[in-house]
Amino acid sequence: MFFELVATFAAGLGAAGIVLILNRITGGRMPGWVMPVAAGLAMLGTTIGSEMSWGKRTTANLPEGVVVFEEIGESAWWRPWTYAAPQTVRLVAVDTTSVRNNPVAPDVRLVDIYLFARWQPVISVGQLVRCNDPARADVSAEALEDPATANWHPAEPALTELVCKES
Repeated sequence: MFFELVATFAAGLGAAGIVLILNRITGGRMPGWVMPVAAGLAMLGTTIGSEMSWGKRTTANLPEGVVVFEEIGESAWWRPWTYAAPQTVRLVAVDTTSVRNNPVAPDVRLVDIYLFARWQPVISVGQLVRCNDPARADVSAEALEDPATANWHPAEPALTELVCKES
């Protein structure tokens, strides 16, 4: 967050500097409002670019084996550009290196899921994934002992595809 703030101020100063140089070259013929408008537009553009690229930057920086299987986008009236391209505000990833088999139920896999949200800490959640009848459930002591007692929910096809593929 701090680096994004610094980048925003740097963009504003850079745009103001370019307008200052152009004003000198043109002999001071530019109106006085051009410099603050250029600085403001540069800062706004930098902020929008940073917000819109968060999902791609986060995905690109994930360690090997951690795969994003769901992106949640959002549009808002105060960010009208998000209607053209929704802003990714949350990511759900699976750690494919953490997949473990359950000897009690060979069709059930235990896996770590990571929940990413803009300006929020990453949350790690253990999940049971049923492969033959695609479903997922939260990990509990009872569910680990007997997966039939778990509270099963429909699983995203991308999740079961990543977790249930045979190694």
